[in-house]
Amino acid sequence: MDAASTLTSLGLTLPGPGYLFGSIVFGLIGLATFRHARKMQRKRGMWLSVALMLYPYAVDATWLLYLIGVALCAALWWDARAD
Repeated sequence: MDAASTLTSLGLTLPGPGYLFGSIVFGLIGLATFRHARKMQRKRGMWLSVALMLYPYAVDATWLLYLIGVALCAALWWDARAD
């Protein structure tokens, strides 16, 4: 029995390439914006960036990953434009 069938028998599935790509991209965007927000001392931007880095651990659907990621990126953009 190989590892993939063992995981499947336990009810676990491996994420697809689209999910992995999205979680890496949104995590990197979150890291970059966190560093920038910390330098500019913007608390809301820091919290949005932390949310952008951590939410892929709680979401398992690819379409939901991209929907939440785009919404958080838009919130970060809106927060940066507010001042």
